[in-house]
Amino acid sequence: QNSMVLSAAIFITLIGLIIYLHFVKIDQESLLVIGSLGIQVTSSYASGKESTIFIEMGQVKDVVINEAIHMQKVIYYLCILLQDPEDPQGVSEVVPLFQSSKPRLDCLIEVYKSCQEILEQRKTTPQSN
Repeated sequence: QNSMVLSAAIFITLIGLIIYLHFVKIDQESLLVIGSLGIQVTSSYASGKESTIFIEMGQVKDVVINEAIHMQKVIYYLCILLQDPEDPQGVSEVVPLFQSSKPRLDCLIEVYKSCQEILEQRKTTPQSN
């Protein structure tokens, strides 16, 4: 009886660990910005699984560093602001980046500057249809 309970507890723990590694534990996050195409956000999980989100450049209004207060602490994070299709001045959605890795502010500033350079090039380059 006790060995069955112990075996079941070990089995449930192992299943929980596998689920955690496959769906929750993000090992690496990356951001690829191509001015003529869009922004690709990739999350690599500890199990080897990858999740990729692609945002077309036409949807991107801006990239900003946002701040939030969490547990008596200020947290900075990078966000992509998506343009509202009905209101060109409005924002339809905010997509937070690097939520798992939580890089320091100085690292976020470097990524922000690079993104802004690419966004500025896109605005100054004439687009062909």
